[in-house]
Amino acid sequence: MNSVALFDQVCQKASKHTTYGYSTSFSLGIRSLDKRFHAPIHAIYGFVRFADEIVDTFHGYDKQDLLRRFREDTHRSIAEGISLNPILHSFQRVVNTFHIEAELYDTFLDSMAMDLRNTAHDQQSYETYILGSAEVVGLMCLRVFCEGDHALYAKLKPAAMKLGAAFQKVNFLRDLKDDHQNLGRTYFPGIDVNRMDAVTKARIEEDIQHDFDEALIGIRQLPKGARFGVYIAYVYYLNLFRKIKALPFDRILKERVRVRNRRKIALLTTSYLRHSFGAL
Repeated sequence: MNSVALFDQVCQKASKHTTYGYSTSFSLGIRSLDKRFHAPIHAIYGFVRFADEIVDTFHGYDKQDLLRRFREDTHRSIAEGISLNPILHSFQRVVNTFHIEAELYDTFLDSMAMDLRNTAHDQQSYETYILGSAEVVGLMCLRVFCEGDHALYAKLKPAAMKLGAAFQKVNFLRDLKDDHQNLGRTYFPGIDVNRMDAVTKARIEEDIQHDFDEALIGIRQLPKGARFGVYIAYVYYLNLFRKIKALPFDRILKERVRVRNRRKIALLTTSYLRHSFGAL
């Protein structure tokens, strides 16, 4: 193996370990993809996770400057085809291989920047944030799954955006307590977390269910090598969503709802059987 190929491999492993370190659900979902998709999706996850860590975790540092430098380094790595940051090196390879538009990753970084200044959202800023933080991430993954088939990408684009939106909105509900108390943020527009009631929660849940329903239509039409892995992630998040729906609104302000690993394994088994028999 030549030195460049070895460097590429080391960087891919860094992205893979980042995924495994931060998300059990997405790690299992990626494992269920065709092997050729593993490294590209790990690379996308690593990129978005590092940017998210800048705005959510690095307290005591100049977050705005860190994010600005991360954006500059991202563009430089893509233009030059190399980075000594292993996460960005893996990401630029995916961008350049699958021709992912700058609009997608720039829109994502724009939403990360919103977290540095927005503590509450109106409807317009909420939709803008969802677009950048979630929907375009789904589109970057879709670029990989479609492997240059532009007609298929255009066909599945709306559903991929809905899936990203559903995942993000479930995260908002799950993390309502931490976002409000620890980060001072409220993502759902026009919501006073301290006065949230069952009616408000139900309205949010209806919107999320609609996103899940629209996303499933697209999942069923994904290429075979991508379909099961994406469906696994969908099932995990839908299960988490249903757990949240079953709780009274005051409970989600007191605890972070999780899906236990034993339950995830059961969902994986059931989903595999449904997929095998064409019953998605």
